[in-house]
Amino acid sequence: MSFTIAIDGPAAAGKGTIARALAAHFGFGHLDTGLLYRAVGRQVIGGTDAIAAAQALTADDLHPEDALRTAEVARFASQAAAIPQVRTALVDFQRAFARRAGGAVLDGRDIGTVICPDADVKLFVTATDDVRATRRYEELAAKGHDVTLEGVAQDLRQRDARDAGRSTAPLHAADDAVLLDTSCLPIGDAIAGAIAIVEQVMG
Repeated sequence: MSFTIAIDGPAAAGKGTIARALAAHFGFGHLDTGLLYRAVGRQVIGGTDAIAAAQALTADDLHPEDALRTAEVARFASQAAAIPQVRTALVDFQRAFARRAGGAVLDGRDIGTVICPDADVKLFVTATDDVRATRRYEELAAKGHDVTLEGVAQDLRQRDARDAGRSTAPLHAADDAVLLDTSCLPIGDAIAGAIAIVEQVMG
């Protein structure tokens, strides 16, 4: 069975957590498409051209994940994601995953609008700026990163501006996406709501 769930939204809104939970609940494969751009960003930090890195990217470049989830990598990833040639190089990788047998959940910023416009379910997960900054700060601090709440908030604001303002595949909700605001929702309730949405479509 091929069944595709597309989840979009800004950083630290909870889309990754919800995507992983949906994949586990329904037995689907999961692709955090942000890791593709983070993997490119990590290679750019090492001196590789962003377009060349994207064109040569393999699944092995997505590991280890912890090395990709730093604030520095996130900044370079967002910059690389604004380059049209980088996004084009990674489209086929994502679409092939979306068509995998057994179902797929993809989360990112242009999944429902560009990568999988015909996805069976589309969710747009969001939260207020303050909530997202606090979540990301606590996540990074817990992993030992030297960050401040103010610094994280500034990084998110800059990233939001780049994501929404880029000429290619800007971040916005697909017209037929279901909005899920997690600002005041415990994560368990947000996951339960997402599962209910999917189950309704499945019938």
